[in-house]
Amino acid sequence: MTTATAVSTDIVPSFIEDSWWAPDQQVLDSGNSTRVRDASTGEVLAVVSTAGLDVGAAVRFARSTGQAELGKLTFHERALKLKELAQFLNGHREPLYELSARTGATRGDSMVDIDGGIGVLFTFGSKGRRELPNSQVIVDGPAENLSKDGSFLGTHIYTRIPGAAVQINAFNFPVWGMLEKLAPALLAGVPTIVKPATPTGYLTAAVVKLIVQSNILPKGSLQLISGPARDLLDHLDYRDLVAFTGSASTANHLRSHSNVMHGGVRFSSETDSLNAAILGPDAVPGTPEFEAFIRSLVTEVTVKAGQKCTGIRRTIVPKALVQDVVGAARARIEERVTLGDPRAEGVTMGALASLEQLEGVRDAVRELMSSGGELALGSLEAPPVTRADGTVGPAESGAFMAPVLLTWDDVEAGALHSVEAFGPVASVIGYDNPAHAVHLAALGSGSLVATVCTNDPAVARELVTGIAAHHGRVLMLNREDARSSTGHGSPVPHLTHGGPGRAGGGEELGGMRSVLHHMQRTALQGSPNMLTAVTGIWHTGADRNFDGVHPFRKNLAELRIGDAVRSDLRQVTLEDITAFAETTGDKFYAHTNEEAAAANPFFPGIVAHGYLLLSWAAGLFVDPAPGPVLANYGLENLRFLTPVAAGDSIRVTLTAMRITPRETDEYGEVAWDAVLTNQSDEIVATYDVLTLVEK
Repeated sequence: MTTATAVSTDIVPSFIEDSWWAPDQQVLDSGNSTRVRDASTGEVLAVVSTAGLDVGAAVRFARSTGQAELGKLTFHERALKLKELAQFLNGHREPLYELSARTGATRGDSMVDIDGGIGVLFTFGSKGRRELPNSQVIVDGPAENLSKDGSFLGTHIYTRIPGAAVQINAFNFPVWGMLEKLAPALLAGVPTIVKPATPTGYLTAAVVKLIVQSNILPKGSLQLISGPARDLLDHLDYRDLVAFTGSASTANHLRSHSNVMHGGVRFSSETDSLNAAILGPDAVPGTPEFEAFIRSLVTEVTVKAGQKCTGIRRTIVPKALVQDVVGAARARIEERVTLGDPRAEGVTMGALASLEQLEGVRDAVRELMSSGGELALGSLEAPPVTRADGTVGPAESGAFMAPVLLTWDDVEAGALHSVEAFGPVASVIGYDNPAHAVHLAALGSGSLVATVCTNDPAVARELVTGIAAHHGRVLMLNREDARSSTGHGSPVPHLTHGGPGRAGGGEELGGMRSVLHHMQRTALQGSPNMLTAVTGIWHTGADRNFDGVHPFRKNLAELRIGDAVRSDLRQVTLEDITAFAETTGDKFYAHTNEEAAAANPFFPGIVAHGYLLLSWAAGLFVDPAPGPVLANYGLENLRFLTPVAAGDSIRVTLTAMRITPRETDEYGEVAWDAVLTNQSDEIVATYDVLTLVEK
């Protein structure tokens, strides 16, 4: 590998093996490089080249140093790193906005990309601490008893994959595209290698520079390849994961690589998507739904100049409303959209990312028109634009294109449902009835997202259930959520981002679901003691520690998994049951009417209230004096198994099951396994008690 001693400002550098790298001048002089340009002016901004870069070294560094350093941290510690990184980047947004404008993005576009990416870091930083254990293993579901005597159990665990998470990103979201994949990978403990698209990769590199500058992430967590990396998959195997965003043709090419097909490389893709927006038959002009629908359509055609994988490509409306929709969209565009250089005041829609991208969109529109699409709005000619100095004139060197709407006589034309113009282009097509709308939406062969806009619950149910299996996400839009909705084109980190079929089949987001994509689920079998040792969670049948010290007297530094207390028996009387019924008002017949209770197949006669037994259990296991236990904040997994009649007795056995220290607080969470048994050692109830305990 050639390491540059000083990275020139006109070269987009790579970050490999914990140092910045750039090709030497001889490589650049030979022309083995690509120039990237300002999307609005055509000015050359930088040079990109990976000639001489050792891609294999990056993969080895991730598997060794990156894995080792991230492996020292628990899920909560990694989550805190994400939060810290989000806060750091949040304070350095202005220079990124300025750089983002060169990609053709307006201030609003840049906020979607930059603030949206930072928001993903915040979200995973929060969810990681709330939803994951403060450990390095995730237990998937309750244990299964595989033997009669309980000595052999089975469960499932998730552990991180032992390789690298390689992300290959598209040009349209150079910041969000990186951070939305980086967050779940880092939370899982898997180092990341980023390969951004060349036209806007300089903005990705600027973010990586900030991340490196922050010194927040462990060594080897993040590497950057700026430029071509055609041999990248050659260095990967079953230990690694590839998350690709881009065209379906490129995804299919990568998916056919021998290391993916035969070597076990995990491959996830998010690709072309002919997303639909369906207007319900009730949403006629003048209704809040019609207005919300038009706002959504215009937003999706103009934000990021329509360069969104989630953008609306097919607008499916009642046949009688096609012209109403086109007219309303035209009026809103004429009133609200100003096309031009994002650095000019008042501009609301910027340029496409490059002249090559512009020509590709024009070619796609020409193909659509040759297949039956008719221009209802816009043209393929260079539009007048607002320049950076505020003057208005013809687009000279910039990649500008005005919004285009197409209408179709043949609403089942093949090109309409297969050709995507990845820019400010949408088709408006008419349907006969909701079933026909479902049919048209499905012709897209799998999409990332669809909108269903209606205020009729029956229509919403028919449309959503009809199209759901063809889409990764469905937005239901009506007057109730029109203002609060995040919108058709905005994935949120809490929910799945991906889609079936043509959309690639991946799930890049989805809260903890996306974290688990970076982990291996393994079936684990063994004795209760061995499962407890591996998972860090006490399993029924494992050893308990009755050391004579009440576990509520132990702080987190002293408490151990398996520490337990067993109470004495307490007898239940009919007077106790009656008094509880009177004081609570719970006079259900099983607690008050002997004859009716005995007639119930579940009860031997009058029985104690379940909540009476829980209350007594608390009295049986609680150590009342002030101590490390600060609060009881809930119960989980409560089940009543055996009724308790007057004259029976109960006792409780409480065992420290799971201990979760909080990294930022002076206390942690302890989950206790609670088992109520009667005088015959029959299980009366089982549940988990949740407490907050001092460190």
